[in-house]
Amino acid sequence: MATTHKTRMLIIGSGPAGLTAAIYGARAGMQPIVVQGLQPGGQLTITTDVENYPGFRDVIQGPWLMQEMQAQAEHVGTRMLWDTITDIDLDGSPFRATGDSGDVYEGDVLVIATGAQARWLGVPGEQELSGKGVSACATCDGFFYRGKKVVVIGGGNTAVEEALYLTNHASEVVLIHRRDTLRSEKILQDRLFAHPKISVLWNKAVDRFVGGDKGLTGVALIDTVTGEQSEVSTDGAFVAIGHAPSTELFRGKLELDAAGYVVVEPGTPKTGIPGVFACGDVMDHTYRQAVTAAGTGCMAALDAERFLAHRDFAAGQ
Repeated sequence: MATTHKTRMLIIGSGPAGLTAAIYGARAGMQPIVVQGLQPGGQLTITTDVENYPGFRDVIQGPWLMQEMQAQAEHVGTRMLWDTITDIDLDGSPFRATGDSGDVYEGDVLVIATGAQARWLGVPGEQELSGKGVSACATCDGFFYRGKKVVVIGGGNTAVEEALYLTNHASEVVLIHRRDTLRSEKILQDRLFAHPKISVLWNKAVDRFVGGDKGLTGVALIDTVTGEQSEVSTDGAFVAIGHAPSTELFRGKLELDAAGYVVVEPGTPKTGIPGVFACGDVMDHTYRQAVTAAGTGCMAALDAERFLAHRDFAAGQ
């Protein structure tokens, strides 16, 4: 039998943004409910070594970090519920979400923390070698390739920025692009072509990632013009073909930008609907880091608390 769960603060998503919002919301007495979704813990649960989250001198494991965040959220009064939201009503507070289970979740405020997923190529070896040489985040994993050769796959701003960033660590960076021109901004292209560590392979598509138990050893390529096959040896491969925010649920109900990210008031997590807030990668297509996601989760909870306090005060007048 379906159940209706009511709360002052409803949070959809359980990555660093959602759980940080829950921690702050619970400490403010809002007794938040977190609906965890298809990937409890977010992208960090499929990340192994984490070396850039503040507070840990040694490398930590992504799944462990998210377990600790969840335990902290629960310790201060958060209810964690495992369900996948399939429908949402944003017409007014309380906001109403319906889960795949049939349960209904009502919140006086709503915090959207559904995150984003890296776009992958979908070729053989990609999934098997993920975390073993294949990555979608140079900022996260570039440090592990100090003095090594890496390749970056893509041709837009993301790919060029990743390639330039990786020159801080790698001895050689090869950009692989399936066309003969880049789609990135000209200023980024100028920096790329001028950098002595970077070379470009044009008209090349990745056929498969090559490696075994010890990790990635190379990338098999197909020439998009001639069909010729070749292979590039490498220690690391970074897929940089963009990210897809998890916002299908909100399409037509909340303002999204051209790439599908939730539009917020600049410098805040406030959406165009009073009482609805967005935090983490679902609204951030620039930084996409666990620490920035956590920061915007904190902001969402603080703004949600102020929203409710103002509303409750006005209702009492």
